[in-house]
Amino acid sequence: MSLAELICPAGTPAALRTAIDAGADAVYCGFQDATNARNFPGLNFTPEELADAVVYAHTKGAKVLLALNTYPPAGKVDLWRKAADTGARFGVDAFIVADMGVAEYIARTHPQIRLHLSVQAAASSPEAIRYYCDNFGVKRVVLPRILTIPEIRQIRQDIPCEIETFIFGNHGLMVEGRCSLTNYLTGQSTNLDGVCSPASEVEYVRSDDGAMSSKLAGFTIDRFGTEEKAGYPTICKGRYNATHRPDGYYAFEEPISLNLARLLPELIDAGVHAFKIEGRQRSKSYVRSVVSAFRAAVDDIRAGRNADLANLVALTEGQKQTQGAFATKKWR
Repeated sequence: MSLAELICPAGTPAALRTAIDAGADAVYCGFQDATNARNFPGLNFTPEELADAVVYAHTKGAKVLLALNTYPPAGKVDLWRKAADTGARFGVDAFIVADMGVAEYIARTHPQIRLHLSVQAAASSPEAIRYYCDNFGVKRVVLPRILTIPEIRQIRQDIPCEIETFIFGNHGLMVEGRCSLTNYLTGQSTNLDGVCSPASEVEYVRSDDGAMSSKLAGFTIDRFGTEEKAGYPTICKGRYNATHRPDGYYAFEEPISLNLARLLPELIDAGVHAFKIEGRQRSKSYVRSVVSAFRAAVDDIRAGRNADLANLVALTEGQKQTQGAFATKKWR
């Protein structure tokens, strides 16, 4: 396959059509249940919607990647197996998996469909990646956001599968797929239930001065002034008061957006097969703008032209952008 395939988010059927019409080579989506790590109310696909989505995508020459990227609790694997069977019946082009048991079931039952290893599996060494390739026939690995371009280049030389990297969207610094903060407060887990800050536990309270506080399971995790944009109510990106920081501070990580627009040529040169845009919770307008911009950028780079991505700044989360570890010359 050619390098620089553009993989785009599809949180709803409308977003899927928008992404494909804007130039996505492939879209990734999930069912309305715990089998995918973005199991939020109002998002994701019913089986009937997925069937229609696959037809639409294939008609337009695009692919559909079905995310089954959570971990089945003991004794409850049937939900994941049923999701895999349904996706296979509708003709999805690949499954994005994290759990070894789910990978084994798909490799054995639907060997004709590609397996992609989710970032949730946190496989960042050649040895770990080769294990999945050798035992389950994984064709692509989605790398964690902690690797430098030289490291990606070296990994590419040492593994028998394709590489996919995130290029735009949320820049989570927690260990990929292992966050336990929400689970500590609410009893629900991103890994097992597909939810981070479940809607039933989120509350917004407006004070007399117009400021808005966001609470999770009764705990205040952020407060926004009348002129501030409210962030998504996650513990890791909340602001907290402390004796030494009475004005509030980010205890875990400040909202920062990953933007690798300027590194696209280097990533292609390093052997990256696919660029992934984060954002299944985003609006259609966001999807259209970001996908269109990166479609034009990738096409310009392939044609030897300079790419213009200045308009992406307005679409990022928080006030800062970063190239993260990708721009680092060596591991530190």
